[in-house]
Amino acid sequence: MHKSHPHILFAARPGLPTAIAGIRRSAGLLTAAALLSGLAACKQVDHEAAFRDAAARPVMLQLHRERDALSAEPLRALTPTPAAEPDAMVSLGQRLYHDVRLSGDDTVSCASCHDIAKGGDDGLKTSTGIKGATGPINAPTVLNSAFNFRQFWDGRAATLADQAKGPVTNPLEMGAAWPAVIAKLEQDADYRQAFEAAFGDATVNEDRIATAIARFEETLITPAPFDRFLLGETDAINTDAKKGYALFKSYGCVACHQGVNVGGNLYQKFGALQAAFEIQTDVDKGRQNITKNAADAGVFKVPSLRNVELTAPYFHLGTVDKLGDAVRVMGSSQLGRTIPDDEIALIVEFLRSLTGEAPQLAAATQN
Repeated sequence: MHKSHPHILFAARPGLPTAIAGIRRSAGLLTAAALLSGLAACKQVDHEAAFRDAAARPVMLQLHRERDALSAEPLRALTPTPAAEPDAMVSLGQRLYHDVRLSGDDTVSCASCHDIAKGGDDGLKTSTGIKGATGPINAPTVLNSAFNFRQFWDGRAATLADQAKGPVTNPLEMGAAWPAVIAKLEQDADYRQAFEAAFGDATVNEDRIATAIARFEETLITPAPFDRFLLGETDAINTDAKKGYALFKSYGCVACHQGVNVGGNLYQKFGALQAAFEIQTDVDKGRQNITKNAADAGVFKVPSLRNVELTAPYFHLGTVDKLGDAVRVMGSSQLGRTIPDDEIALIVEFLRSLTGEAPQLAAATQN
């Protein structure tokens, strides 16, 4: 943690970001002090063990609020972090994230569906994978995904590293086999050097690839004007955004969209689908596909609303194109309220204040 920015524990050394990825919901302050003291002593060659250990613990992110001018608010501020040269593992993950050799025919990379320059997703209703295959579900943003308590809409991955493994072998996404991917990377002398710099030796394997990608993704943090407002800069957002935030709270949107990621820390039933589960696809059944429990039908991880202005179309099936319409659907399906158009416009203005700048590391990658 950088001493001049005490509000958030952020990726300062190998192992720490996975603690962030393991965030759990808590009624009070969240703490990771015990974990941090252990990870601080990790040597470079222990990176993989540290990541596995962190992912296995029910650790929670500590948000320091002593400087938060609005500490009673249901949303928590992200603070800017000083620009820094990426460490060896982040650099490796950055390269792997953009490498089409992780796909079966060398045409698709992680960035194909999660374009950092476009809000961390692909702007499509559902994504297009290898050989033009169309996936069944909308690609969520990768930005700030380190703060999600689980990954994927149905929460089937506990960590970003777990999530990174799935698309590689999914026939509708990257359509590859791990032995073939590893063989391609092992033939690249630069990659062998990069793996040695990151892990202490040149071994290339599935876990190391996923871990490095996760390390890169955990740097994709986007503080926004609303964060500056929470920290006491009252002019950081305009009057309409302030009114929209007041409505966002008064309507009860914060019951699901709260915390540092304005969501991403609990599951919730998508109310608009409750009466039609029998005719919906397996994708629409959400958590039920994982737990096999009928009570979990239509239950999904609540998405983060950070950068939501950039991530249309909305919902797990990409069925709504406009942000105002998405607010209207949420009002009726989740809150049982009809929100007037003028108030929707104000709420949308607040949501736009959650749009942050692309991380410097990611911007360099795009250039």
